[in-house]
Amino acid sequence: MAERMQERPDPYLWLEDVEGKEALAWVRAQNEITKAALCDAAFEADKRTIYEISTRPDNIPFITRRRCRLYNFWQDVTYVRGLWRRTSMDEYRKAEPAWETVLDIDALAQQEGKDWVWKGCGTLQPEQRYGLVSLSRGGADAVEIREFDLVEKCFVEDGFMLQEAKGGATWLDRDRLLVSTTLGENSATASGYPRTVRLWHRGSDFMQAPVLFEGEASDIYISASVDLEPDYERTFYRRQITFEEGISYLAQDDGAPLLIDLPLDARFDVEKDWLVVKLKSDWALPEGTYPADALLAISFSRFMDGDRNFEVLFEPGPRRVLSGFWWTKSRLVLTVLDNLASQIWLGMPGAPWHLERLEGLPDTASVNAMSLDASQLERTDEFLLSISSFTEPTKLALVTEDKRIEILKEAPAAFDPSGLEVTRHEAMSVDGERIPYYQIGPKDQDGPCPTVLYGYGGFSVSMTPGYLGGIGKTWLERGNVWVVANIRGGGEFGAAWHKAGMREGKRLSHDDFAAIAQDLLRRGVTTTRQLAAYGGSNGGLLVGNMLTRYPDLFGAIWCTVPLLDMQRYTQLLAGPSWVAEYGDPDLPEDWAYMAGFSAYQNLEEGRSYPPVLLVTSRRDDRVHPGHARKMAAKLEAMKQPVFFYEPDDGGHGAANKEQAAFLSALGLSFLKKTLSGEAGA
Repeated sequence: MAERMQERPDPYLWLEDVEGKEALAWVRAQNEITKAALCDAAFEADKRTIYEISTRPDNIPFITRRRCRLYNFWQDVTYVRGLWRRTSMDEYRKAEPAWETVLDIDALAQQEGKDWVWKGCGTLQPEQRYGLVSLSRGGADAVEIREFDLVEKCFVEDGFMLQEAKGGATWLDRDRLLVSTTLGENSATASGYPRTVRLWHRGSDFMQAPVLFEGEASDIYISASVDLEPDYERTFYRRQITFEEGISYLAQDDGAPLLIDLPLDARFDVEKDWLVVKLKSDWALPEGTYPADALLAISFSRFMDGDRNFEVLFEPGPRRVLSGFWWTKSRLVLTVLDNLASQIWLGMPGAPWHLERLEGLPDTASVNAMSLDASQLERTDEFLLSISSFTEPTKLALVTEDKRIEILKEAPAAFDPSGLEVTRHEAMSVDGERIPYYQIGPKDQDGPCPTVLYGYGGFSVSMTPGYLGGIGKTWLERGNVWVVANIRGGGEFGAAWHKAGMREGKRLSHDDFAAIAQDLLRRGVTTTRQLAAYGGSNGGLLVGNMLTRYPDLFGAIWCTVPLLDMQRYTQLLAGPSWVAEYGDPDLPEDWAYMAGFSAYQNLEEGRSYPPVLLVTSRRDDRVHPGHARKMAAKLEAMKQPVFFYEPDDGGHGAANKEQAAFLSALGLSFLKKTLSGEAGA
């Protein structure tokens, strides 16, 4: 690897010591300053409102079916950390179902004196009596894994147990697990994720468990999956070599695993003897060239024998892309975005395949198809739909085996939408590309209003409509505007849209966001003084660049769990896993363009910046809190208006709904004070 680009001495490097005494003293002092400025009576009222909306007893309890029982993880004012519970389908259909408690996380946390956050449970098929429960301290990605008895509703004495680490485990049978974890020597990649797959027998020392599969230290992560389908039992290994590319193998009883020879950036699924492949790049074969974003199908056994005559199940069109696919018992469920409008299609295998659109769905809502059944061996052709829009409460629907749509639950309304309208617009970016965005605000708006422009623009994540809930009540009902950007780097329009906002294109993605801001100003929706940029994680890098590259467009920047120091990001936690998206600062040819969007380095003395709120978490083990800490310290030293807040828990997101309400209210308080000129820092 080339020698790292010459770095100027960083006077705030000490803030990267997450648990350092001096760093924590600085964090706590900043927290107090921020709370004193922003946590007033209006903040408390908004926090209470948002929390009440998120913990209403008639909110939708989302479900997974195991052995005819519906399981749900629930958080409310009584169960802040959460309650894992179950009921029957007949009971679930009632307005107020009776639930049986399986595991109380609040009680467990109190009993053990740990800040436990629920991360899920994978059960042993087909009985599904035993599960592997994952628990996180404070919401971090690293988890502790324990064996749990779903019948006795307790942890299994002397059962499987793995100490806190990144990774996971999957059942082979009652007494054997396949484990990918960072526990042990040389077990982690440079990105901090598992490097090996081990076979662990019950009762044995995990550290002595044999390694079945091993990747390179430069890989992102290594994992295993187990296919239990009768007559098709098999195990797959996966080397994720970059965030975008990976290599998969079919395990063999004797000898080395067999390569599944697909393009590195393709996604695939194997069901019985069907291989279904979604392409991210054009694939040229002797039989023909298949386009990026196409979905292909072929016999898996024939493919492994060298056959490449695929059937095309889906071919993309202009702004029409496949956003997801997965299997029920006998059907392939496809989610299609047609110029951002959701469609659900069902594919029935055969020669040829038959595809039909699921009818009866609203044209303007965002529809997300979800599996109902946890067990591969007990799947049916029933599945769930989540149906939502910006202003209409979310509905949970059951799609029956005969393709009827039954509404099971509907969330209560959180705000009055009667005075609001949702409109679609397009802004012209610097290269002439038209960039769509959603605007949610007052009908017949007769003058500029305080406006939040929200975006992400990375990792092929699509920004589709979702119910605004607490934002609707605390922001929109008060006559303000909320805008959602569909900038390049996202997945709204397929692989090309994502790739245009990667690496050298990352600045272009940021230009798209600025073009929307300029369009909002041109259309009179808002003014510079009233316009705020908001984003988190990769979206934090986005709005950090609004601060450094387009400070004259915005009156405030709300930046959460961000990447900002792109010169050092690959040295911080999971940073190396994102090189495919951003580039490698160790390589001069990459740093030549990365330097243009490394917000931390691009702050300039003597330049005026809009007020900033930076929020991170001490327990974020994905994006290092040092990014936000150092940015805040540098802005403060430059005597720029900045607020900083870092809770002790929360990970890369809120630890629970109570903390989520606090952080949302904190951001809204910052916006209201800043956009009205009240706040001072």
